[in-house]
Amino acid sequence: MKIKELLPILEELAPTAYAEDFDNVGLLVGNLETAILGILVCHDALEGVIDEAIAKKCNFVVCFHPILFSGLKKITGKDYVERAVIKAIKNDIAIYAVHTALDNHSLGVNTLIANALGLINTKVLVPKSDHIQKLTTYAPLENAETIRQALFAAGAGSIGNYEHCSFTSTGIGSYRGNKNSNPVLGERHQYMETPEVKIEVTYEKQLQNKIVNALFSNHVYEEVAYEIYSLQNIHQSIGLGRVGALVEPMAELDFLQFVKSKFKCGGIRHSALLGKKIQKVAVLGGSGSFAIQHALQAGADIYLTADLKYHEYYQAEGKIILADIGHYESERFTKNYIVDFLKEKITNFAVVLSEENTNPVKYL
Repeated sequence: MKIKELLPILEELAPTAYAEDFDNVGLLVGNLETAILGILVCHDALEGVIDEAIAKKCNFVVCFHPILFSGLKKITGKDYVERAVIKAIKNDIAIYAVHTALDNHSLGVNTLIANALGLINTKVLVPKSDHIQKLTTYAPLENAETIRQALFAAGAGSIGNYEHCSFTSTGIGSYRGNKNSNPVLGERHQYMETPEVKIEVTYEKQLQNKIVNALFSNHVYEEVAYEIYSLQNIHQSIGLGRVGALVEPMAELDFLQFVKSKFKCGGIRHSALLGKKIQKVAVLGGSGSFAIQHALQAGADIYLTADLKYHEYYQAEGKIILADIGHYESERFTKNYIVDFLKEKITNFAVVLSEENTNPVKYL
């Protein structure tokens, strides 16, 4: 398998279109034509991880955090980023990052956290916006059903728990072809009015090329009339964080001890306890201070995240417990999930879990 053949599998794991605009996901280092000998899955593609990949004969590294996050103007080996990139290039090792593409996935990082805590009835904490598009097209009556089914097969028409969603209406289409036209109905220079079906479907924006190709491949007209709109609707199944409920309420300290044990936290920093049981829990792996208000609006009793700053704890306002469980700790189940996913999809070479602990934060 070449790298270019692996990319669709990684897109299924973590569609790059799901990533936040500030992020840098996908293939960071490597050549699409390189044959893969083995895959090493890690949290951070540091120099020690590249050494591990060399030792284990893996020339493709899948990392959670992108080692290349912002632009490099020089590559001289002066810091940990440049040293890792230089070593990877020298040893023909490719690096691929998933980060917020997996954060936003309905089965990704935050679902892993929710599952580890045993939460039920979970939903997205911060649903993703600007991700849904709408296609409108027009077709002759006898061609309309073929087009609808082709659009569904390409991934259009999925809304929450429902598939094959569309809206159709009928009307009269008109046209007149010039001397270079080759109309399916009528003749050149002839003004035509014919019954047509208007078809409307929504889809996730990363599917646009596939959707448009399906439309053009199945439409009988020489010139296909269609419009694409970006919708303001939020995507209820994709986004950052999760919020759900414990099967049975827990005392605050008991719950925090449970979290500390489950995520192997060196410690948990938290706002003032409220003296009531924990039932509704909001979670967001990694840096999540931006979603404190979302957790409050969701009615959560506690919000588990990482990288909270001093003044951000004041936002609890006596209404919620804010708990910083550690950045690495909150994402600790991620690389195991990636390994399990890839092993299920790939059988012709090894998929290896990195043994390197890349957590830069230490505790006494």
